[in-house]
Amino acid sequence: MLLAAVLVALRGLTLARSRGSVPCRLQKAGNGWRSGVARYADGELHWIPLMGLRLRPRHAIARRGLVVSGRRVLDNGLYAIDCGGTTRGISLAMSADALTGFLAWLESAPPSAYLDVA
Repeated sequence: MLLAAVLVALRGLTLARSRGSVPCRLQKAGNGWRSGVARYADGELHWIPLMGLRLRPRHAIARRGLVVSGRRVLDNGLYAIDCGGTTRGISLAMSADALTGFLAWLESAPPSAYLDVA
């Protein structure tokens, strides 16, 4: 049992430190915030929880049709954004630097993509 806990913790550390990943919390449909990492892959943002055994992303948020419908500051210095459009009911929380990168990624979509950033 201890070995399994150590392996899960090591997996979380590896994900958090891997290149191209940023710490990101996710809230779905008003539930609590879950810690994880976000990775940009082609036209999607992949969110992988820090704790767990799955190596595949739990959520894949497509850039096409994604609408940032609101922003707010959380108590712990993170910035939360509410996703709308084709992705509804999901909020992401990240640092100011990670948010800047996310918005740049969102706005750098090809001209044919539908974008709406509030």
